[in-house]
Amino acid sequence: MNSSKSPGLAGFGVLKNTTCHTEKKISVFFSIIFMTVGILSNSLAIVILVKAYQRFRQKSKASFLLLASGLVVTDLFGHLINGAIAVFVYASDKDWIRFNQSNILCSVFGICMVFFGLCPLFLGSVMAVERCIGVTKPIFHSTKMTSRHVKMMLTMVCLFAVLIALLPILRFRAYQIQASRTWCFYKTEHVEDWEDRFYLLLFSCLGFLALAISFLCNAVTGITLLRVKFKSQQRQGRSHHFEMIIQLLAIMCVSCICWSPFLVTMARIGINEGRSKETCETILFALRMATWNQILDPWVYILLRKAVLKNLYKITSGCCGVHVINLHMWELSSIKNSLKVAAISESPVSSKQINQRPLSSMGQ
Repeated sequence: MNSSKSPGLAGFGVLKNTTCHTEKKISVFFSIIFMTVGILSNSLAIVILVKAYQRFRQKSKASFLLLASGLVVTDLFGHLINGAIAVFVYASDKDWIRFNQSNILCSVFGICMVFFGLCPLFLGSVMAVERCIGVTKPIFHSTKMTSRHVKMMLTMVCLFAVLIALLPILRFRAYQIQASRTWCFYKTEHVEDWEDRFYLLLFSCLGFLALAISFLCNAVTGITLLRVKFKSQQRQGRSHHFEMIIQLLAIMCVSCICWSPFLVTMARIGINEGRSKETCETILFALRMATWNQILDPWVYILLRKAVLKNLYKITSGCCGVHVINLHMWELSSIKNSLKVAAISESPVSSKQINQRPLSSMGQ
């Protein structure tokens, strides 16, 4: 059945002969657990963000708080909408023919899967770029990175993700019910048409591009912080170096580990124009891994902060009896401290003290 040309029956051909069998109780358990944990963690992150925004209204922190708010709100709605649809599908015994005759639910599900999958990756790369600019060019960041510009960036990112999600609908290509009959996405079974391959490869390439930008910007930020640490004799930024490097490592590891299996699987299906017998189970495993990224995002970006690291250090030092860091040096928040350390490194006085280079050799 050429279901991509007939939206009303899109995806129903996969319901007759499927090689993917999932245990209903286990699948429902995973869906409910992922949705509940994701909603709770992102809700907690939103509360922390609101309190932080009420306490600190400096221009240097406004951009970070807005981007972080956009990230956790996107993750929250992703868990609410996708999780609610998935639970409804399980509650209806995955009988798509009964409740999806016009293919509306599958189209909405597929659009939400693509949008809430790409948008957090895009926002993560934008946050990495913002941190890189804030550390390497603090003066430019404080003067040009206004709240209005950040809101425009958030709007553009969301609109771009919406466009990618609506692209198959605009091209009259319906989203497909997957072999497990539990979710909808691009066509992943018997992919032969070039356009179906294009959507899979586009999703994978955009995801890998966002991860690459995040990795590159975080690497530049980390290297810059280490250079400032080794060159400067100022002890006021020492605690921030440990905090920021830990955050950067956590962000890169979580994003790459969670999203790489799903992106690689989609790219492999698009390139090979087909799928193996294990593809359905592989896709489900990769999908659950990607879902964990949206669960861990608020903990990495928001909750893995100075207070949490201090408590972890106290517990570790109490158990192991090892003293590594002077906890009294935790004075400033991450964004404020990064700007302060970078500004010190670019000031004329610090330039003479550090490497005796003239101010004209520094970047504008």
